[in-house]
Amino acid sequence: MPTVVITGVGQRLGLCLAEYFLSKKYKVVGTYRTPRAAIDTLRLKGAELYQVNFYRQQQVQQFISSVTNNHNTIDCLIHNASDWHDDKGDLDFADYHAIFSNMMTIHAEVPYQLNLAFKQQLSAHLTDSVNKQQQQYSDIIHISDYVAFKGSKKHIAYAASKAALENLTLSFAQRYSPNIKVNSIAPALLAFNNDDDDNYKTKARNKSLLQTEGSFQEVLNTVEWLLASHYITGRTIHLDGGRHLK
Repeated sequence: MPTVVITGVGQRLGLCLAEYFLSKKYKVVGTYRTPRAAIDTLRLKGAELYQVNFYRQQQVQQFISSVTNNHNTIDCLIHNASDWHDDKGDLDFADYHAIFSNMMTIHAEVPYQLNLAFKQQLSAHLTDSVNKQQQQYSDIIHISDYVAFKGSKKHIAYAASKAALENLTLSFAQRYSPNIKVNSIAPALLAFNNDDDDNYKTKARNKSLLQTEGSFQEVLNTVEWLLASHYITGRTIHLDGGRHLK
């Protein structure tokens, strides 16, 4: 049974990713920060889940130890855990520092740590390609954001941290070649929240040429495509409906 590690499976895209891989008969190892009903449902379906606050280094290390002790191989590692802080207001220096530090921690430092910590597991099932008819790969997928390309005057620290994540994609693709593929997916609007009003929805949809939200299925389709590919690494795949042309 192949194994996938996914950070941030409690809701939205992370939950969809976990359910998708469970349906494909993967062993799903996931993290969540806040207990939710969806976590209990995933456990009932067979997911191995850990409550981890990635801002606490001790909990990061405990999670790494649990995974490395319990799993000899990892076929895919997906960095989905994320946070969102607004830095547009008049804040004092300590607040700005905390926001920037938190964004870089969860979007760059933690993926950096996990990529390094799980290298042996990602490589364990791969043998010398000379002895095989077709090269086999494991995958690392970073979930980035459209704003890493464009920037954001309201979420400067968030955008910068996602740009750092995309740069990690370039570096780890080089370090872990040829057997581990490393790519990013950078979506814009995927799905609205329950409390988003109609005016906001219209404004958000009009930011893209296609004038619609992408849906979580777009990411699932892209993940499936990346896993099947034997010739893509070090790339960021943009799912933005043509926002870059508006």
